[in-house]
Amino acid sequence: MNTQQIEMVSVDCLIPEKHPYRKLKETLDFRRLEKVIDIEVSELGATGYTLGRLIMCLVLQFMENLSDRHFERFMGENIAGKWFCGFGLSEKTPDYTTICKFRNRLGLEEIEKLFDAVREQLKEKGYMGEVFTFIDATALISKFAMWEEKDQALSDGYEKFNNEIIEKYAKDKDVRIGAKSKNKFWFGFKKFTSVDMQSGMINKVKVTKANVTDDNHEAVKEILPTQGAVAGDKGFVGAIPTIEESGCHPMIILKNNMLGKDKDKDRFISKLRAPFESVFSKQEKRVRYKGTEKNQAAECLYAIAFNLRRLLVLESASGVA
Repeated sequence: MNTQQIEMVSVDCLIPEKHPYRKLKETLDFRRLEKVIDIEVSELGATGYTLGRLIMCLVLQFMENLSDRHFERFMGENIAGKWFCGFGLSEKTPDYTTICKFRNRLGLEEIEKLFDAVREQLKEKGYMGEVFTFIDATALISKFAMWEEKDQALSDGYEKFNNEIIEKYAKDKDVRIGAKSKNKFWFGFKKFTSVDMQSGMINKVKVTKANVTDDNHEAVKEILPTQGAVAGDKGFVGAIPTIEESGCHPMIILKNNMLGKDKDKDRFISKLRAPFESVFSKQEKRVRYKGTEKNQAAECLYAIAFNLRRLLVLESASGVA
């Protein structure tokens, strides 16, 4: 037995039998994530860091909700983190620039493949049945205020600072002004999410500019399940045809002035989706990155992390853990 083998055995012995990281590895086959990524090892830009280990680092970073710099320190000090990502006790772990470059090298398309690969395993294990799905749209905030940009626009002769001119002044050209009402608005993006109501796991996610309406055909279409009933609030009334076209059954709360308004049915829908509101309320609203594409990639990684944490909760509740 060589030194590396002895070291790896030692790391494994240091991880408690019921540690969450161990449970995740027992439940899911993370090797399948590496198989869906189409990147040559020579393109990773980091000698000794294999594709599989870097993928696990990326997953763990978002599970622990750490910045690149904080994750570098975490990996240097946390034995369980080293074990989860496949590193020995004395092996050098990736620094923050390696993690950042790897995430950028993957890009949106490859990160979406990772999300799909995890979701497929969860479906195979029966966690996602797509019988009832809850959809919602939430704000992603880039900045709480844009006073400097607004002052510059006004000094240039514009009467209002709105979505027609914001691209000219914002550092992030994809940022838009989103509004829930006349007095409640934000600068940034909008996130459309569908949650499988059997498990409370995120099924699909789509990031758009903030001024996209909740019932936008393309955005809603991206997050719909392949089957089952789809529940949503009044903002999705205009998306009912989109839901029907997809072969799903709409369970959308109708507006008060609409024909067919059934308050008993609406109360049932509200009660049905209430346990899953926390999926949205507890998520981070501030974005770390610029651009719709980078934030879409980040939300896919957040969704992977959320689903893995949710998996641990379900496994514990079932008495398996």
